[in-house]
Amino acid sequence: MTQHLPAIVVLLTVLLQFGTMWATGHARGKYGIKAPAITGHAGFERAWRVQMNTLESTMMFLPALWLAVQYGYPLWGGVAGLVWVFGRAWYAVSYLQDAAKRGPGFMVSMIGWAATVVLGVTGLVRALIAG
Repeated sequence: MTQHLPAIVVLLTVLLQFGTMWATGHARGKYGIKAPAITGHAGFERAWRVQMNTLESTMMFLPALWLAVQYGYPLWGGVAGLVWVFGRAWYAVSYLQDAAKRGPGFMVSMIGWAATVVLGVTGLVRALIAG
């Protein structure tokens, strides 16, 4: 299972990205926001920000996960990845309801991301020292 956990995290990340895309598209239709506009109703704008913020965060998370897994921490990298996915999902649901409530989910996701960075850097430094 350990060797598959990072792949499961990547799959969950893809599904999370799809969910944020779907929420944005749904909000566009619900609030009558015609493309290419990205403003016009607070509900749509929250969905748009959730999608974009999650995309931005994913671009920092996936390389950190890869480093952690590649350099010796597939289990702990996968666990940290699950924390990140959980935090981002919590962030998304909270932000869609009320932007002021997005903080706790954001913090949980940042803890997961920071853990993958620490694991990746630790593993890389150990590999470089070992030669």
